[in-house]
Amino acid sequence: MSELVRFGVSMERELARKFDRLLAKQGYANRSEAIRDMVRKELVAEQWSDPEAEAVGTVTLVYDHHVRELSDRLVDLQHEHHGVVVSATHVHLNHDHCLEVLVLRGRAKDVQHLADQLLAARGVLHGKLVATATGATFGKKQHGSHSHNH
Repeated sequence: MSELVRFGVSMERELARKFDRLLAKQGYANRSEAIRDMVRKELVAEQWSDPEAEAVGTVTLVYDHHVRELSDRLVDLQHEHHGVVVSATHVHLNHDHCLEVLVLRGRAKDVQHLADQLLAARGVLHGKLVATATGATFGKKQHGSHSHNH
């Protein structure tokens, strides 16, 4: 376990109350856990600001599989960027719609570029890139801490 560093944070009473309500709603055990997760979130954003930095993310797509050539286009994009695509999961939601979740890893600019192409494909009804980073970005998390993906 890594060494803990303690420091104080001052804020207006009303802001602290709102923060505490948010933490309770999200299930945090204490303010420290929440602040650590907020710092990690900012570190991920900082890492993604460097287009050459190693990045990890997931792309979730919902699409109409009846749209002409869409399935082929999505597969072609994945093959064109095979060095970035770690895995893909395909789920048939109903007669018309499919869900696809891709795990991507590579330079931030390459991951973002592929995600943009996938999300912009005609027939994709909804999608999102969830950007994260390798565990080395965060340092060690304290045992028993709460994890969020917001």
